[in-house]
Amino acid sequence: MKKLGLFSIIVTMLFLLAACGGKEEASTTASTEGEKTEEESKEVTISHQYGEVTLEKSPKKVVVFDFGVLDTLDAFGVDIVGVPQATVPKSLEKYASSDYTNVGSLKEPDFEAIHHLEPDVIFISGRQAELYDQFAEIAPTVFIDVDYANYMSSLEKNFELLAEIFEKEDVLDSKMEELTASIDELNKEATASESKALILLANEGKVSAYGPGSRYGFVHDAFGFKAVDENLEVSQHGQSITFEYILEKNPDVIFVIDRSAAVGGEVGAKETIENELVKKTNAYKNGKIIYLDAVNWYIAGNGVESTKSMVEEVKAALN
Repeated sequence: MKKLGLFSIIVTMLFLLAACGGKEEASTTASTEGEKTEEESKEVTISHQYGEVTLEKSPKKVVVFDFGVLDTLDAFGVDIVGVPQATVPKSLEKYASSDYTNVGSLKEPDFEAIHHLEPDVIFISGRQAELYDQFAEIAPTVFIDVDYANYMSSLEKNFELLAEIFEKEDVLDSKMEELTASIDELNKEATASESKALILLANEGKVSAYGPGSRYGFVHDAFGFKAVDENLEVSQHGQSITFEYILEKNPDVIFVIDRSAAVGGEVGAKETIENELVKKTNAYKNGKIIYLDAVNWYIAGNGVESTKSMVEEVKAALN
């Protein structure tokens, strides 16, 4: 009986020890899973047309090759280490100083300078797309694109991605509220107007036009201006047109972007556009040929602040 009692005590103790061990193992597993979940929450995975990239949130060393992205990150208060300083928009001129590393130009990156910075992330867009693999060899590279056929939703998606990467969701909420309100107000006024508009890109004596769904089609699609021609070819460089075409369509408003001025050439759009044929249009007669900020529209658009500035510029057509 004594042996049986001792045996029962030993079995009970072994059972209790096993139970405690199981609890410790469960506790350790739960802790590990918790740490893993927390670690995963500090990372973000981005899929784009050139692949997939995972990086830690709030990266410290940031190189930016798209001025729309730079405009947005500047609005978010994010520190930047390198930018292409060959052509820097006036609104972002502080990035042309020696406080930032010059990483080349939009079309010709200085890969040696980029490599020397040892960046945590590089942001590029269409002008650098062909060089994606070379960027990716240096650091995680995020390709940012804009769907002009769905301009506002595409823009907001890009803003949300940048806000997630740098944990600036609260800042974005405030910025988007302001931007959305300004666009809604413009759209309401432009839609109520009977004026029909034409968007032109002037380039060394030649002119191309943009309609709905195109690179600058958001002036119609999002901002609300009626198009003088709904059937223009959707092309990155616009549809090549003649001055006879402009007179034939006779727009009430003409928006002009001077490409030469945008890329550092001579400003000559006014001399090109305001010839004897265009002077016969309603737009010229009513003082409604609006020369837009070429750098902002051609190079630095699609940012939180630059888009807001673009809204203010086209409002001039409604005065």
